[in-house]
Amino acid sequence: MEDMLFYDRLQFAFTITFHYIFPQLTMGLALIIVYLKGKYVFGKDKDEKYNTAAHFFMKIFAINFTMGVVTGIPMEFQFGTNWSEFSRLTGNVIGQTLAMEGMFSFFLESSFLVLFIFGEKLMSKKMHFLMAFLVFLGSWASGYLILATNAWMQNPVGYELLENGVFNLTSFSALVFQNPWTIPAFLHNQMASLVTSSFVVSSIGAFYVLRNKNVEYGKLFLKTGVVFGLISSFLVAMPTGDWNAKNVAKFQPATFAAMEGIFETEHDGAEIILIGQPNMLDKKLDNKIAVPNILSFLTYQDWDKQIRGMDQFKKEDLPDNIPALYYAYHIMVGLGTIFIAIMALAGFFLWKNKLHKVKSLLWTIMFLVPFPYIANITGWYTAELGRQPFLVYGLLRTKEGLSPTVSSGNTLFTLLGFVALYMLLGLLFLVLVGKTINEGPALQSSQSSH
Repeated sequence: MEDMLFYDRLQFAFTITFHYIFPQLTMGLALIIVYLKGKYVFGKDKDEKYNTAAHFFMKIFAINFTMGVVTGIPMEFQFGTNWSEFSRLTGNVIGQTLAMEGMFSFFLESSFLVLFIFGEKLMSKKMHFLMAFLVFLGSWASGYLILATNAWMQNPVGYELLENGVFNLTSFSALVFQNPWTIPAFLHNQMASLVTSSFVVSSIGAFYVLRNKNVEYGKLFLKTGVVFGLISSFLVAMPTGDWNAKNVAKFQPATFAAMEGIFETEHDGAEIILIGQPNMLDKKLDNKIAVPNILSFLTYQDWDKQIRGMDQFKKEDLPDNIPALYYAYHIMVGLGTIFIAIMALAGFFLWKNKLHKVKSLLWTIMFLVPFPYIANITGWYTAELGRQPFLVYGLLRTKEGLSPTVSSGNTLFTLLGFVALYMLLGLLFLVLVGKTINEGPALQSSQSSH
């Protein structure tokens, strides 16, 4: 049973980590494309370069969207293969939102993506802008429905538990609209996605400026990426990140203690940990650097408020990998702080109209582009590791959701297959995106005019 649990979780962790590389860009990039297209259609000067930029990034969007679809479908099948008991017990609830995501949001997004890319000559400028907006709406609606599903697993609402252990939905509105976990998680996720897309846009701009190629577009991409990046980096931290942390403290106090590294309850206010390594043998943090009482104030606006430590909970109810949860959370927070600093500095030079001349900062922006992906993924690790050892928090343990007929050997074999296949897909993705960036927006503009 332990081997089955390990390999099933490992396979799902690998497939969802690889999958989330793609939608975290498309969700944020969809909003930036709407902005660029809007500047072309509704702006005072109606500059053609905004339209060309929108087409350029929609091409990158399309590559990511396709990869997201290809890598997302196997996860749906895993619910029926590796996690059949979870599907049987919770399908009456989560089947609602997952079906809506697939039937409505996915088809909305994909249909209008095709119309945007190939239909510009067949429609008016405003109608073409509407296509971009509907792609954005579809991508964000898809994200919302996935987050609503996950929010129910984190904080179950609107259900009844039948005698046979099956969860039955009693309130659709509670599931989709009234769960207090959903809106904070959705807004935090979308702002984090916008951080990723902002760094991608600004890094492509930095690349063009440093190469002295497509410089006009490079400056536009830098300006657009830095402005969106500065706003979204702040919003990830405040208020959305703060809102999510308070939800964890309220609904999952054992998780909150673990991710903050609070082994023992502090009665006169809890310190916030800047640096430290969890020592699971001695139940303490090694080499810690902490600021007294700050965590209590940030969480409850009370310097002396007590926050329960892990010593106040049963061992079987604590997250089952506390070091991984702790490090994932602190990597996310640490990178988020760096993003704010970098984007604030870039914003200052942009305001002075000198950003394109500060080569050291351009190189920094360009080489930082993998790190928002890491921050997003560790953010999801924080949410998922924090929910353990439950699939439905407090009600259904992870080991109870396994498929009884799928052996650990079968899961390991298919995991190796996924690793090999996804390596090829990843290489293809890098080649396609690299080719698109190397060609540049100006070439695509000339092609679209013929």
